[in-house]
Amino acid sequence: MERQAAPASRSEEHHNRTERVLEQYFDGARRQAGAMGTAYGELWDVLRRGTQGGKRLRPELVFTAYSGLGGTDFVAVAPVAAAFELLHTALILHDDVIDRDFKRRGVKNLAGEFRDRAARQGFPADQAEHRGQSAAIIAGDLALTGAYRLIAGAELAGELRFRLLEELDAAVFASAGGELLDMEFAGAPQLPTLPEVMTMSRLKTAAYSFEAPLRTGAILAGADLPAVETVGTVGRFMGTAYQLVDDLLGTFGDESLTGKTTMGDLAEAKSTPLMVYARNTPEWPRIAALLDQGIRTPGQADEVRRWLERCGARAYVEDLTECYTARARAALEDSQLPPQLLIKLDGVLNRAVQRRR
Repeated sequence: MERQAAPASRSEEHHNRTERVLEQYFDGARRQAGAMGTAYGELWDVLRRGTQGGKRLRPELVFTAYSGLGGTDFVAVAPVAAAFELLHTALILHDDVIDRDFKRRGVKNLAGEFRDRAARQGFPADQAEHRGQSAAIIAGDLALTGAYRLIAGAELAGELRFRLLEELDAAVFASAGGELLDMEFAGAPQLPTLPEVMTMSRLKTAAYSFEAPLRTGAILAGADLPAVETVGTVGRFMGTAYQLVDDLLGTFGDESLTGKTTMGDLAEAKSTPLMVYARNTPEWPRIAALLDQGIRTPGQADEVRRWLERCGARAYVEDLTECYTARARAALEDSQLPPQLLIKLDGVLNRAVQRRR
């Protein structure tokens, strides 16, 4: 007797719906692009690959809030959920250009793919890099407009569609502001304070990754304003804790698990909460001297890490993560959200702060 496959969980069903929307979107775009030229078709192929294999955190949050607040039309919600995945793709493409990165999670990103393509065509290294970054800007623009298109084309009432586009636009606006702050803080003569760095993190990451998807799911479900505001508040605290974990992993993580270098933030002397705290400790002159020499080898990075631990920066950011985790839990406990949604959001929170990659 053949063993029947176990039925898909609700989470798997949501994931599959998101995947189908993205596949249809890329299939259509690829057909159009192919008719316009080989390079344009290749750009869409690489862009598509860049969206594959992710955790689909943002679509999951849309579905979580929607179903937890009584929504049942998951087919209609899928394009909106997929829009947040395209938004994420767009923002990381542009972020890599700003950081002049040609790899993400240990493999070539779109800029890296097109840089190498240009190099094979005989372009000098500097021109090849410029062409790679130019292609990434174009691809990011396409993914960004694609996010708007998915919501605009969703089978929703006109007023609701407009409100969701406003939520998406607010997330883009906040993230752009956070990205600019991140750029301004790098190498600034006046060093940013911890509140300024936390504001930057919230705007750059938490707003579009947690707040906006949860608010969007609640709006889709027809929730009242207090419920929408509550899930947004939870998302803000959750997203801030998530980013603090990301900062810790960016310096102390296991590269074999994260797929990301643990030298990048140190080499650029980024104003992360780790560095902001360390600047106010007696150990800072030693850390600053090491950073000024340049972080080019794993041994140099290891020495900076030891000093960051010795001065208490790592423990401080770990405590700060727990603080924002507690704030998110308190917001859940004080809310009038349905019990099933509280359980789901607590599970998302646990995964956000306990991750190792």
